[in-house]
Order: sequence, then C-alpha cells, then structure tokens
Amino acid sequence: MEINKHLIVALGEMGEKEIAGVMSNDRISEYLRSVDMRADDEIAWCAAFVNWCLEQADMVGTKRPNAKSYLNWGYNINVPLPGAVVVFDRGKQKWQGHVGFFLDETPSYVYLLGGNQQDKVSIRPYSKDRLEGYRWSSEFI
Repeated sequence: MEINKHLIVALGEMGEKEIAGVMSNDRISEYLRSVDMRADDEIAWCAAFVNWCLEQADMVGTKRPNAKSYLNWGYNINVPLPGAVVVFDRGKQKWQGHVGFFLDETPSYVYLLGGNQQDKVSIRPYSKDRLEGYRWSSEFI
C-alpha cells in the first residue's frame, strides 16, 4: 500500500515537542501560523499540525485552529484508511476536540499520529468512545 504524502510529512515531524516556559518551539509556531495564529506552543495545536501537514503535501486543510472544524472537511468514511483525518470529542465544551491522522485500530482504540499529544508530535491510542468521525479527501491517494 502506498503511503499518502501528508502522512509522510506528519511522520517526519515525530518528536517535535513544546518547550516549557517562555520559549516556544519554532516548528510548532510554524504549525500555528498555518492557521493564522501567532501564539506560543502552550496552547492547543493539534488542528494546526494537521493543517500544516496537509499544506506541506499541497492540499488544503480547514485553516482553522479548532479540531472539530475537520468534521466539515472532506467527506465522512465509515472504514478508516491510513492517513484519514480522525476527530475526537474532548473536554466539557461542545467545541473542544482533538484531531490527527489514522494509523491503526483495535476494537477499543484508534492509534493516532498527531500534534499536541503529550505536548509533542507522537503516536497515541485514543478511545473510540470519544470518536466523532473519520474524514477523507479526494486529494488523498
């Protein structure tokens, strides 16, 4: 199976992490600029990471800093494929969420490649209990 260009970009960012204190990671600041935010790396940046990866692969993301904006991006798929955008519910407010790229799954978890996962770009399992949707784009391979 061929890997989507945006997923190759995202994998290349593995390990980029926040810098504690007043300093910010320049790469995370670059992700944030892709959604027109001028902020430090201490804010939620998962959607900025997804947007930046898509842009690096010559695609268009939502250009919005909130994860749930991806629920209106591309089209819904029921069976996830590697590289699909995955949106999760998070927090007490309806607008709060988390977003990243699908890698694998078990009956209970989705393995997500994403930004701002334990303050870095990493692969983490997320419970399907909070799954909001899998999204795909005709721009993907």
